[in-house]
Amino acid sequence: MNTKLKCLLLDDELPGLTYLKMLCEQIPELEIVKAFNNPEKLLSEIPNLDFDLLISDIEMPGIDGLNLARLLENKLVVFCTAYKEYAAEAFNIDAVDYITKPVKLERLQKAVSKALEQFNKPEAVKTFMQLNTDKGKTLLYFNQIQYIETATTDSRDKTVLLADGSLLTLKNINFGSLLKQLPEAYFCRVNKKEIIAMSAIKFFNHNEIVLHHQRKNGTNITLSLSETYRSDFLLKVKI
Repeated sequence: MNTKLKCLLLDDELPGLTYLKMLCEQIPELEIVKAFNNPEKLLSEIPNLDFDLLISDIEMPGIDGLNLARLLENKLVVFCTAYKEYAAEAFNIDAVDYITKPVKLERLQKAVSKALEQFNKPEAVKTFMQLNTDKGKTLLYFNQIQYIETATTDSRDKTVLLADGSLLTLKNINFGSLLKQLPEAYFCRVNKKEIIAMSAIKFFNHNEIVLHHQRKNGTNITLSLSETYRSDFLLKVKI
């Protein structure tokens, strides 16, 4: 369990930044990686910085703290601002805490403790994804998916065969986006037009995959295994 959070500090006003840094240096759970007084400078350096938490002002020239936070993936954010009116929006983007200035050490310590608790919390295993369909939004559970193919009516859409035999049309989504959301070990792209659930496989050979699911005429669904995706498929069936 981590007892320290690697932290970035951001405030466009130097006195405020200096004061914030002084407070953070008194909190044992924080390791200050770098302090910035320019949000665009911070953004440009993000790819080269190893950090867990950003403590940031909101109203700044160039890009505000809220929009900056939206660009950070899987990073904790605590806002320190003189304005109360951004609180609702801050929590809508899952900010850990929202502190109004002047910042007090005790209040900052409380926010850091919340961030540390959140950082060390075991990540819940996701079992579904939310997607747009031809009938509206749906929660598509991974264990219900047999395979996904390019829709015949519009290549921008995808058709999902579910375990109960029903079909679902996903609107305007590509295979790359789907694969990012699907559990990697349990799904595999097998050709240009299809993704399968590994659990749906009954037999396979060098060129074909036969699924458990049967068509209306009683024959099992058979998909082609293309050379492009064969090595990835073979690795997954050996796991």
